[in-house]
Amino acid sequence: STGSSGINAEYGERITMKIICLLAVLVVAYAADPINFSSPVWQLAMNLNPADGHVMGYATGWADGKAIGSDATALRMDYLSHWVWKEPADYIAIVRHHHGEIEAVKVFEFTNWGISLLEKNRFQDMNPGRWVVTNGGPIQEEVADDAKHIADDPIFGVNGDLAFNWGYSDNGVRIALTGGHLSGENVNDDNSHGLGNDFWCDPKTGVSHGGGMWAHEISNIQDCPLATCKHVRVQGTDKGHGAHLKSGPVYGNYAIYVSQDAYHFPSPGSELDLEISPY
Repeated sequence: STGSSGINAEYGERITMKIICLLAVLVVAYAADPINFSSPVWQLAMNLNPADGHVMGYATGWADGKAIGSDATALRMDYLSHWVWKEPADYIAIVRHHHGEIEAVKVFEFTNWGISLLEKNRFQDMNPGRWVVTNGGPIQEEVADDAKHIADDPIFGVNGDLAFNWGYSDNGVRIALTGGHLSGENVNDDNSHGLGNDFWCDPKTGVSHGGGMWAHEISNIQDCPLATCKHVRVQGTDKGHGAHLKSGPVYGNYAIYVSQDAYHFPSPGSELDLEISPY
């Protein structure tokens, strides 16, 4: 009937006006804060190349967030973005790659949200340190079918959660996994392994001793306690001249990406960049 048509038309106009008002609100909100409306993105925070002549041990870069390297060589040499290092990070991805092509990736969700890699429970917080910063293990884990050297890889050859600033006696490792051997606080066994290592330092202040003679960038998973073992296997040549540190094959570069809202990372075979989308 005519009355029914009029009611339907009026109802349609009201719905249209509501949609227009909602779109107007979204446009104003986007103009005020476009970042919060952008697509999820991963940002490159660090890259480790254990054979580029620059030693990223426990004492270098992690706790001060000063820029290392350049954007042009970010995925080929040691690199730290002082901008990204200070950005809030809710998710972290550790990626093993060759010339920017992903070979393996693990993604973790931080237990504490809204803080940067420099803040509480993270790399600047060294006293007491020994922080386990994720819970429940990786939320994504992928390894290429043809990947080699996985069994003793410090990230992909061991399970568990991420441990930051793992200090023990006069030793420290910046990133290790809880599924590996984590030395007791006062145990001087030189036997916790991961990324950013030093076997002679003050782990609570981040100061290396002896001119960095026992610093080393990446050490593999192994059981080599100081009392009985004199052959600590490290990747590449980026290490101090400590007699027990033995150079070995480079398994790849290790890139660290962070994000506030991206929880999935591109799969093996994908190409990396300074910023990448989740898919």
